[in-house]
Amino acid sequence: MNARTRTALAAALVLGIAAGPAAPALAAGAPKPAATSTAAKAPAYGAPDAKALAAAIAGLPGDTATAALARLSGTSGAWRGSSGVHDLRSGSPADPDARFRAGSVTKVFTAATLLQLATEKRVGLDRPVRAYLPELIPAAYEKVTVRQLLNHTSGLPSADFAGTTVEEWYENRFLVHTPRGMVASATAKPPEFPAGKRQHYLNINYTVAGLLIERVTGHTYESEVTRRIIEPLGLHGTSYPGADPLIHGPHNHGYQTMRLDDGTTGLRDVSVWGATDGWAAGDIISTTADLERFTKALFRGRVVRGPLLEEMFTLPGPSVRDYESGAPAAYSAGLTSWRLGGHEVWGKTGGRWGYNAGIGGTRDLSRTLVYSVNSTDAKGQGTNDVVMGLIVSAFGAPARE
Repeated sequence: MNARTRTALAAALVLGIAAGPAAPALAAGAPKPAATSTAAKAPAYGAPDAKALAAAIAGLPGDTATAALARLSGTSGAWRGSSGVHDLRSGSPADPDARFRAGSVTKVFTAATLLQLATEKRVGLDRPVRAYLPELIPAAYEKVTVRQLLNHTSGLPSADFAGTTVEEWYENRFLVHTPRGMVASATAKPPEFPAGKRQHYLNINYTVAGLLIERVTGHTYESEVTRRIIEPLGLHGTSYPGADPLIHGPHNHGYQTMRLDDGTTGLRDVSVWGATDGWAAGDIISTTADLERFTKALFRGRVVRGPLLEEMFTLPGPSVRDYESGAPAAYSAGLTSWRLGGHEVWGKTGGRWGYNAGIGGTRDLSRTLVYSVNSTDAKGQGTNDVVMGLIVSAFGAPARE
């Protein structure tokens, strides 16, 4: 992969990781997001390049990843692959059916659930969020609408979290964060920008969305997503951890490069880590098989039925630019848009300590990719080399200016 391709793809993919308390700045120079209606006809995909895909995940464990799982499917064929180790101590092979932390892929489940409620006329996308949560959303945010939560144009700032380094976050890994506490922390600050005028990808938008789901349904966020999506689709390896820091069931260990107790820098096992700071924005645990099934059902209109599905494949207008970089808006309701190999690709990436995950595909499902990579710096500024290799091998290189 040449340096230009690597830089462009890293800039595009890091967007889905930079959202939590350890969020790096949004990468500059991201390629333009794919248009939703004017994209040129792309050539049909050929058979999966099994050699390139296998090479992308070969040689693990390595400096940047200890394991990788991937599933590619589409009209021209399918490919499955796994590499690396279950854990560094035993060196046993990685479990291809392992569960993992999917990070911000959670947002796709949250957005789909809220769009179901909008389809049922229980939520209005253009109605102010404060109309549903008046005791939680102050007057300074009275114009923020439900749609603006979903596409990150609300202007809500991020919540405050303890720590500024990975070592400090590790020390605080068992702290329990409440959704209302996170929202209170965020809304105590002034808006970053007027609602609807910019886009800033932040977890807080989906924390509020989770609370909105609870208010409208009278049920917990987790139970509502389970009832509406996880159980109907038979996603048996998908769950919400709540305050439990463990990944229950088969899983490959995650590692993070950090300063160790003896003062040296090395890998620490970070498989056990609380995810309450992510909640409706980033705490789901899943498998590649489940996420592949979910992606296909979502794109086929089996999760969000009717015209509101288009919210997930529609970007804000061209006047809306990224708050930090000034690049065109790249987020719809729950998904991200890329131009890869001449194709319009929609999906979502995510990162929790020790784990990077992603789903993506063309709208017609002629090609999809789901992966979990046990990155050793899953929330770093760049995108993991294994992840980049998989995406380029599956979809092609990103569009250039």
